[in-house]
Amino acid sequence: MAFLQLSGVALSFGARDLIRNATLSLQDGSRAALTGPNGAGKSTLMKIAAGITKQDAGDVIITKGARVVYLPQTGIRFEEGSVHDIAEEAFSYYRALLDEQEALGRALASDHVDEKETARLLERHHEIGEMLENAGYWRREERIAEVLRGLDFKPKDFERPASELSGGWQMRLALAKVLLEDPDIMLLDEPTNYLDLEARTWLENFLRDYRGAVLVVSHDRYFLDVTVREVYELFNGTLTRYVGTYSQYEARRSQELAALFEAWERQQEEIQRIEEFIRRFRYKESKAPQVQSRIKMLEKIRPIEIPEGMKRIHFAFPPAPRSGQIALRIRELSKAYGEMQVIGKFSLELERGQKLALVGPNGAGKSTLMRIIAGAETAFEGELSFGANILVGYFSQESAELMASESTVEEEAESVCPFEMLPKLRNLLGAFLFRDDDIEKPISVLSGGERSRLALLKLLLKPSNLLVLDEPTNHLDLTSKDILLEALKKYEGTVIFVSHDRQFLDELADRVLELSCGLPPRLYHGNYAYYLEKKAQESQKNTEEQAAHQSGGRVREGDPSDSASGPKSASVQARDWEEEKARKARLRKLKRREGEIAARIETIAAEKAKLQEELSLPHVYLDGAKTRRILAALEDLDRETEGLNQEWLEIAEELAEEEA
Repeated sequence: MAFLQLSGVALSFGARDLIRNATLSLQDGSRAALTGPNGAGKSTLMKIAAGITKQDAGDVIITKGARVVYLPQTGIRFEEGSVHDIAEEAFSYYRALLDEQEALGRALASDHVDEKETARLLERHHEIGEMLENAGYWRREERIAEVLRGLDFKPKDFERPASELSGGWQMRLALAKVLLEDPDIMLLDEPTNYLDLEARTWLENFLRDYRGAVLVVSHDRYFLDVTVREVYELFNGTLTRYVGTYSQYEARRSQELAALFEAWERQQEEIQRIEEFIRRFRYKESKAPQVQSRIKMLEKIRPIEIPEGMKRIHFAFPPAPRSGQIALRIRELSKAYGEMQVIGKFSLELERGQKLALVGPNGAGKSTLMRIIAGAETAFEGELSFGANILVGYFSQESAELMASESTVEEEAESVCPFEMLPKLRNLLGAFLFRDDDIEKPISVLSGGERSRLALLKLLLKPSNLLVLDEPTNHLDLTSKDILLEALKKYEGTVIFVSHDRQFLDELADRVLELSCGLPPRLYHGNYAYYLEKKAQESQKNTEEQAAHQSGGRVREGDPSDSASGPKSASVQARDWEEEKARKARLRKLKRREGEIAARIETIAAEKAKLQEELSLPHVYLDGAKTRRILAALEDLDRETEGLNQEWLEIAEELAEEEA
C-alpha cells in the first residue's frame, strides 16, 4: 500500500508563519480536498508534499517506490511533439521497466545462469509483467484515446503540434498526462479550471474509479462534493482535517466560523472603545492613570485573525433601470461561417427578470450567440430586438483585454462606481480578490485572471437591466462565487449566462437553452437540474424507440413543447430517417468490430498470463530452448496487440465522426 504523510510540517514566509505544525495523511483510495482562503498557502503545501518546495521543519514521508505527481494551476507549456506524443510520455516510466524486462529475458535465455539466479531473475521478470499489465501498458493507445477524448480533445487533434494549443488547452493536456501516468498519489491544483461541464463530469467519474490517492484544490463546489470524502482546511497557518463530503465540511465549518466572526466583532468593538478612550483623554493629566491602564489592556489583547477573503462581504447591484416586460425577442435567428452552420434557426422571447443559461459542448455556438445578443457580432440571419429601455451589460474574457490603462485597480473601479457605493468599494475589490497592495497595481501589470475579475466588477457596478455573462465564475474563488451568485439571484434585471460551474448553473438558471453544433437550439423551461432530468428521460425514450424500430414496432412522435424551433415536414422527416438508418448501420458495423478487437485483446492478455505462468515453472525456465520459445511467443502477442490497438484507434476516430 502506498502512502504519503506530512508530519509537523512548518514554513515561514518572511515574518509570517505560513504553515504551522501541519499533519496530513494520504493512502490508496484517499479522496481529500485542500481548502482555505486565497493566499493561505494551499499551493505551497502541495509543493511541499510533492518535494518541490522544502519545508523549514517537519517530515514528508512517502512509501518507498511510490510515485507522486503534482499538477500546478498554470505554467505548463509543451513546445515539442504532438498532443498524442505528450500523452504517450506518461508511459515513459513503464518503457524503462519494459527495457529491464527484456534484459531479464535475455539473461534467462543464457546458458550461464545458475538455478538460484534464474529464480531471482524470473521473480523480477514476473513482477514487472504484472506491473505493466496493471498499468494498462499494453492497452496504452486505447487509454490515451479514452483520456484525451474524455477531456474533449477530438481525434483530429491527436496529431496536432502541442505548441499550437492555447494556455487552457495546454493545461488540459498536462492533466491528461498526469492521469495517464497512473501514479500512486495525485496532487491536483485546480484541475477543473479549464474544463467545460462535460469534461468535468468525465473527470469526476475517472477519479471515482482511480485506485490511488488524490489531494485536490478546486473552486468548484459541486466537483468537490461528488469527489472527496475528507477535507483539509488551511486557516491562519493551521491545517485541520474534517471527515465527510465538502458540503458536510461547510455545514460544520459555518457554525465554527459564525462563532469566530461573532468573537472577532466583539473584540473589534472592544478595541475601538479602548482606542477611542485613549484618543479622547491622552493629553488630560487627570486621566493619565486610566489612559495608561487602557494602553496596557490594548497590548494584552491577542487579536483574533480572520483572513481578508473570509470577512463577510455583501454585494448588491445598482438598481436595474425599469424596462418593458419583454427584455429580448429573437425571430428565426441563425448563424453560419461560410458553409459551416454554427447556430440553427430558432426563435426565443425573454421577459424581465428571467435567468437563462446557455449550455452545450465546445463549439456549439454559445459564445457566438452571446456576442450576437451583446451586439459584438452583427453578421447573422434573422431578427433580434430588445424591449423598451433595455441597457445591455456584456462580459466576456475579451472584455479584460480592453483595459490597457495605466490607472491603478482602485482608480479603474472608481471610474464606474456609483457615488453611493464608493464607501464599500474596497470591500467589493476584496470580494473580487484585490486586497492590500493589489488595489494599487497598474492595470498594465495585471495577469489575465486579474484583468478578467476587474472587468467583471466594473460591469457589475454599472446600472444595466440585461446582463450577458460569458463564464463570469472563471478566476473566482468559492467565496467570490458565492458573493456573485447571491447578488445575481437578487438582481431584478434579466441575465443570460454561460458557466461551467455546476452549482452556479443549478442555483441561478430558471431556463436553459441547449445549443447543439448547428442544430436549432432547444429551450427547457426550468432550472439546470430540470434540464438534466429531461435529457435523461429523452435518452431513455430514444433507447426504447430504437428497440421498437428493430422489433418492427411503431415509433411515437416526440413532444415538441420544449423545442425552440418549428416542426419538420413529412418528406424531410422521411429523408432524415433514411439517413439516420444508414448512419446507425455504419455505427453497428464499427462497434461490432470494436467489440471483436476488445475480445481479442482480452484473449491475448489471458494467453500472455498463461505463458508467463508457464515461464515461472522450474522445469521450463531451466530449459533454455523452451524459455526462448515462450519469450518469442510473448513478443508475437505484443506485436499483435500493437496492431489491434492501432486499428482500435482508427475505429474510435470513425465512431467519433459518425456520432458527431
